[in-house]
Amino acid sequence: MKKLLFITLYLLFTLTINAQLLTWEPFYLTREDSVEIIFDATLGNGGLAGHTGDVYAHTGVLTEYSSGTGDWFYVKTDWGENTPETKLESLGNDKWKLVISPSIAEYYGVGPDTMITHLAFVFRSGQQVGGSWLEGKTADGGDIFITMRLGVQIQQPVENYYFGQLNVPFDVEAVGSENTVTMELYINDVLTHSVSSTSIEYEITPTDYTKNWVKIVANDAAGPFSADSFYYLVNAPVTTQSIPAGNKYGVNYLDDTSVLLSFQAPNKDYVYVIGDFNNWEADPEQYMKLDPDGETWWTEVTGLTPAEEYAFQYFVDGELRIADPYSEKVLDPREDKYIDDNTYPNLKAYPTGKTDEIVGVLQTAGPEYNWQVTNFERPAKTDLVIYELLLRDFLEEHDYSTLIDTLDYLDNLGINAIELMPVNEFEGNLSWGYNPIFYFSPDKYYGPKNDFKAFIDECHSRGIAVIMDMVLNHSFGQSPMVRLYASGTYGPPTSENPWFNVNATHDYNVGYDFNHESQYTKDFIDRVNKYWIEEYKMDGYRYDLSKGFTQTYSVGNVGLWGQYDASRIAILKRMSDVIWAVDPDVYVILEHLSENAEEKELANYGMMPWGNMNHEYLEAAMGYGSNLSGASYQSRGWNNPHLVAYMESHDEERMMYKNLQYGNGSGNYQITDMGTALNRVKLAAAFFFTIPGPKMIWQFGELGYDYSINWPSGNENDRLTPKPIRWDYFQENTRYYVYRVFQELIKLKKNYDAFRTTDFSLDVGGTMKVIKLHSSSMNVVVVGNFGVSTGDVTPNFHQTGTWYDYFSGQSINVSNPSDPLTLDAGEFHIYTSVQLPTPEDGLILDMDDEEIVADYSLGQNYPNPFNPSTTISFAMQKPGNVKIRVYNLLGQEIRTLIDSEITAGKHQVTWDGLNNTGIRAASGIYLYRMDADGQTFSRKMLLLK
Repeated sequence: MKKLLFITLYLLFTLTINAQLLTWEPFYLTREDSVEIIFDATLGNGGLAGHTGDVYAHTGVLTEYSSGTGDWFYVKTDWGENTPETKLESLGNDKWKLVISPSIAEYYGVGPDTMITHLAFVFRSGQQVGGSWLEGKTADGGDIFITMRLGVQIQQPVENYYFGQLNVPFDVEAVGSENTVTMELYINDVLTHSVSSTSIEYEITPTDYTKNWVKIVANDAAGPFSADSFYYLVNAPVTTQSIPAGNKYGVNYLDDTSVLLSFQAPNKDYVYVIGDFNNWEADPEQYMKLDPDGETWWTEVTGLTPAEEYAFQYFVDGELRIADPYSEKVLDPREDKYIDDNTYPNLKAYPTGKTDEIVGVLQTAGPEYNWQVTNFERPAKTDLVIYELLLRDFLEEHDYSTLIDTLDYLDNLGINAIELMPVNEFEGNLSWGYNPIFYFSPDKYYGPKNDFKAFIDECHSRGIAVIMDMVLNHSFGQSPMVRLYASGTYGPPTSENPWFNVNATHDYNVGYDFNHESQYTKDFIDRVNKYWIEEYKMDGYRYDLSKGFTQTYSVGNVGLWGQYDASRIAILKRMSDVIWAVDPDVYVILEHLSENAEEKELANYGMMPWGNMNHEYLEAAMGYGSNLSGASYQSRGWNNPHLVAYMESHDEERMMYKNLQYGNGSGNYQITDMGTALNRVKLAAAFFFTIPGPKMIWQFGELGYDYSINWPSGNENDRLTPKPIRWDYFQENTRYYVYRVFQELIKLKKNYDAFRTTDFSLDVGGTMKVIKLHSSSMNVVVVGNFGVSTGDVTPNFHQTGTWYDYFSGQSINVSNPSDPLTLDAGEFHIYTSVQLPTPEDGLILDMDDEEIVADYSLGQNYPNPFNPSTTISFAMQKPGNVKIRVYNLLGQEIRTLIDSEITAGKHQVTWDGLNNTGIRAASGIYLYRMDADGQTFSRKMLLLK
């Protein structure tokens, strides 16, 4: 909406200063103008005077909503980010030119309902000079502003679209700038009223239901120089007419040139459809009809070009622009600019300057995906080995096409299901995805929808199921269903909202809480669940925060929230029944973590609750003792193996990080040592995968990923921060051996009945742990020492005779099943009554063994470029003296990192960026060199501050 512009004396004074710093053409700016700005670097603070490098504008706007001069909106770039459209052209003599085009509104991405009051600038050097930016600002170091000195400003009405009443007059008022001589008012391009004044007033009486355009022109002595305009129309009585049978909410494709749009909005007065097909104008032709149910608005849009994408919105009650909640693709004016063409080729541009907020996209005769696998058989629940991943932190390219190329790695590991953290449209780009806003639209930050389908298809061709992390406890403020009935722009919901609670029912809620007892919510959730199964062949869902699917109020009493809740159980059973009516084999996985009696009932019904064993396994791996029996469904008294146990998840700390930081030790056996820490991961895995029931692992856990979940700061504020992607770990033998151990354990789990048996026992509460499995084909005994010193374990073998050590291939003769075995700290064995193929040698190293390497080598540092520190890997074929030194490009030694005797094997050393005297090195390229056994190796690295 337009609002009166009150310019403070401060800003008037700023404008006077800016007139010295900047000149621009045209002088009287409107939001539709392209403007050329000249910056004189010698004026103001002179911070860029004499600068010969590139100059960029850090620029945004002040709007009617700005609280002060520092409250910029629609800022073009982050500070220090260089883009072509913010780069200034040098004119020589310290003059620089910036062109804002095709219009101010489009350049900044400001929608038509937001008034721009000022353009805001700070000019800066393209790179830091001497460790800091050169900045062009006002003489007192302030930001630079250009006031939008409109030649005409319509003060009444305040809306761009004024909805009047038939035969009821309304006032039009406008003012011109001080150079105005005459003002003219046009209705539909017909001159209706003119005055010789700097202001104009006129009364209009609507006499029909047509749309009318009012334009007011300001003339100076030379003629017209500025104009402003608005539309007025009177809504015809809403037509009540039944929506044709067979249509559902959202876009219904009638043929290659027409669609029927259906929009659920109870208690609204009127709705228009606006979009590319009607120039984003409220047009009587797209005035929506209302079904007799009183809440379903609908209309047909015809004359569309086949295969062309059209952006559109619903314009509700003349105030609210809403994308269709069922949109299968949306455009975001804030985030889409950060999605590159490699991730999403030829992404449709947002209709900047024509509307604001997120818009939906429709496309008749769009490209269909040709499924290659149509008969996929999902792995049995008992056999599931789920690999949970966050695409953002798994691949630098963060797109489905690259993920397809990575499937060999996961396929070779042996997993048979991939659980993707939320991939439907969420707020922002760099997110875990638990802030959803559109439930039918794949988030474009990961690529086009058909690439997603191709990924699922390729997984199915390899026998891998795909599970989607679905967030139905809550939605965030940009959700159209929140915005339709909200007390603010983005919430909170009002009591009229049919989907959401005004206040959350439990303490752990984020965003806005769905009312799961509402029929509106039930219908919506059912539609979401059906959609991904039918459209994407989704194999299952993992429901985030499923314990929140309740209307039982527990705020302030977390204990009550976790107790048995019959209403919540009924909600989840009803939802699952609808899913299984579509496809009876779909996995329904719950992040529930509630009272065991409730989880048992849900598991017995066919759902699969998560089993969080992070604390227990990490404590055991660190050598502090812990009971692992909770990883078994039987230990919880469940009838069915539906517990999805995990050692790590996206939400929990990493085992290797804890091992290296807090691992226990005794004498030479220290879990904080890299090799020992990695072997403890193998030990934990042996007592994880061999417990019958579905299992889940978190990405890179199979490589001993050792960055904290709270990296880099160590506090929870960084929990959601993107994490380093360390595919180089796969090239390190010690970490590769962890991958191989996971691979072999998964192979056992998937291929042998003994590991899915219901006849098993666990003695996993002490330091010495034992798992016993019995099946008709084979018996298995797993023994392990989770302590930090040598100890005895009693295996209680099923029978006497020959038993085979799986990883070594060696056999032992058991004459007394109760005879103890002596195990070193961290040692474990998987004994089988039937000899199985033996994995390659070297996967399970004794703690005192040195890793055997074939040669000397010096690895590339990581990260590179780096700041403040970097790690260098190197390998020694045999023990000896090694020197690793850092040099500048002049050949001067900067730092000696190692000059000592080193054992054979693989090693790492860290450079903290300091020189030999403790002073931080300057940014630049450095060489690092390794001398060992008469051989020399060198590489380059880049330090950036």
